[in-house]
Amino acid sequence: MRRMSILCMFVLGAANLFAQQQQQPSTGAQDKNPVTSTIKQFVNRQKPNVIGAAEAMPPDKYSYKPTDQQMTFGHLIEHIVKSNYFLCEQIGGNKPTQQEVKESDGKDKLVAALKSSFDFCGAALDSTDDTKLGDQITMFGGRKAPRVAAMVALTVDFADHYAAQAMYLRLNNILPPSAQRRQ
Repeated sequence: MRRMSILCMFVLGAANLFAQQQQQPSTGAQDKNPVTSTIKQFVNRQKPNVIGAAEAMPPDKYSYKPTDQQMTFGHLIEHIVKSNYFLCEQIGGNKPTQQEVKESDGKDKLVAALKSSFDFCGAALDSTDDTKLGDQITMFGGRKAPRVAAMVALTVDFADHYAAQAMYLRLNNILPPSAQRRQ
């Protein structure tokens, strides 16, 4: 019984701490959209790493791939662009007006498309809130899912995609943005 009381106190204390952390410091008001706000924060933290990695790779290395079975760095950037547009269309409900890109387009066009895809995602996240998390959307393969699935997939993709970018950079003796010392 004593263990149960201690466990309850711990859980209630953790819940109280979490609720306090969700308050906005300037107004003291609780965030009405904690999921959407958290996803936005994650996207804003990952954006400089993903774009920075694309910018760090020299143009002549966009055709580089570590093994025959892996995609080229240019294909990876193309994939990130297309994934961002698809997922953020599902999140915000607006059709993107992006140009079609392909891995052979070269660094300048691919980096510009990558930046545009992040801008599109920012607008998509700004246009939604937590009341829409359960709305049905269409995911990859035509599968129906709640809108939050696209938001979670977006964050998971950034982790996966940036890890691949960092590996490609390191294999070319280039330090990834997240590993560089802050000035």
